[in-house]
Amino acid sequence: MIRVLVVDDERMVCAHLRTILSAAPGLEVAGEAYDGAEALEATVRLRPDVVLMDLRMPGVDGLTAIESIVTLPRPPKVVALTTFDLDEYVLRALTAGAVGFLLKSTSPEDLVDLVRVAAAGHTVLSPVAAQRLLGATTGGPAARDLTAALTEREAQVLTGLGAGRSNQQIARQLHLSEATVKGYVSRLLVKLGCDNRTEAALLAHRAGLLPRELPRDT
Repeated sequence: MIRVLVVDDERMVCAHLRTILSAAPGLEVAGEAYDGAEALEATVRLRPDVVLMDLRMPGVDGLTAIESIVTLPRPPKVVALTTFDLDEYVLRALTAGAVGFLLKSTSPEDLVDLVRVAAAGHTVLSPVAAQRLLGATTGGPAARDLTAALTEREAQVLTGLGAGRSNQQIARQLHLSEATVKGYVSRLLVKLGCDNRTEAALLAHRAGLLPRELPRDT
C-alpha cells in the first residue's frame, strides 16, 4: 500500500485529490495538510511514502517545506503540485529535492500512475508541464554540447529518463537488462554532472532529445 500525504491550502483541492487517490487500488491517503508547517509535522507523524506538495501557500510555502522534508531520516518522495503561475518555483523545488512535478489539472488516471512512479523512486515529469517549464528556461545550447559526446545507447537511456520512465521500462524498450540500464544511468549522471535522475531528465528536455522515439514495447 502506497501512503500519500496531500498538501494544499485549498481544502477543495485536497478533497478532490483524496477522492481520486482513495479509489485507486494500492493507494491510501494518509492525511492532509494545508500549509508547509503542517506538511512537515504530518510527514514526521504519518510517515507517508509520497507527498503531493502545493508550492504556493500562505505562511510556510511548499518550497520551504520540501527543503525540510528531504532532510528527514528516510524521507518520502515529494512531488510538486503546480498551476504554473511561477515556473521558476518548479525548478527550485526540483533543486530542493522534489522527484518531479505535475499539474493540478492532471487527469485522474495519470495522477494515479504518476504517484506510483514517484513512490518507486523514479522521476515524475508531466510532458505538458515539462515543455512549459523548459520553454521558460535557458541552457539549450549548453545542454546540446553536453549530450553531443554521448553514445547512441547513452542518448537513448537519457531520453528514457527525460520521458519519466523507470529503469525497468527503459530496459524493456531497449531490450537490455535492468542492471545494464542502471549502470548506464549511474555513468550518465557522472558524465553529465547531474546530481540525480531529475536533473538528467531536465537536461534531456533542454537538449531536445525528447522527440527521439524509443523502440516500442514488443
